Amino acid sequence: MNQNEYWNSVAEEKKFTTILNVSMFSKYVSKNSKILDVGCGYGRILNELYENGFTDLTGVDTAENMIKRGKREYPYLNLIANPDGKIPFPDNSFDAVVLFGILTCIPDDELQQDFLKEVERVLKPQGIIYVNDFLLNRGFKNWLEYKKAEKETGIYGVFKTHDGVTVRQHKESYISKLLSNFKKLEYKKSVIPTMNGGKSNSFEFIGSLNKNTV
Repeated sequence: MNQNEYWNSVAEEKKFTTILNVSMFSKYVSKNSKILDVGCGYGRILNELYENGFTDLTGVDTAENMIKRGKREYPYLNLIANPDGKIPFPDNSFDAVVLFGILTCIPDDELQQDFLKEVERVLKPQGIIYVNDFLLNRGFKNWLEYKKAEKETGIYGVFKTHDGVTVRQHKESYISKLLSNFKKLEYKKSVIPTMNGGKSNSFEFIGSLNKNTV
C-alpha cells in the first residue's frame, strides 16, 4: 500500500492532532488574505481558521476520500482533490500557505524539496508559510525504530507506524535548511499528541518567502 492508498483507506477514522496557533498566525496574515492549506486532509485546520474569521480559504489534498469527508463535514469550505500532487493554481496565487503534518508524510529528502518548490511557486512575493510538523524523539524505542528504517531508506527519523504508514520525524538542523528560502518570523517547539494516541516533539515555523531565492 502506497502513501495515498493508506490515507484514502483511513479517511473516515483518523483524527488529526496538530495544533493551530491562531493568535501567532494572525500577527502576519489578515482575515481577508488568500490562504491555501496544502495537504488539508478533511479540512480541520481550515475550519478552525473559518471559525476565527478568515474568509478566503482553499484546501487541497491528494487523498480523494479525505476531501469527500471534508465536503460532508464542512460543506462551506473550498476543498479540492489533487491526486497527482501538483498544486492546481497559477504562480503567485496565495498570500499564505499552511502545512500541518505534511512533511512527516513525505519521507524522502528530494520529494520534500520538490514539494516545497511547488508551495513557493504558488505563494506571492513575501508570502507567509506556516509549518507545523514533527521532530525527532528521544528514547531507546524511538532509536530502534529510526535505525531499523535507516537501513532501508538511508534517512534517520523515518519509521513505520503500527497501522502501516511510513512517516518521518525530523532533525531541527534539517528543517532549518529545508525552509531556508523563508525568513524566519516565528519558531516554537512543543510536545503534541499524535493521531495514533502517542506524543511527539513538534515545531511551528512561520516565515516569509523571498522570491529572489526561488
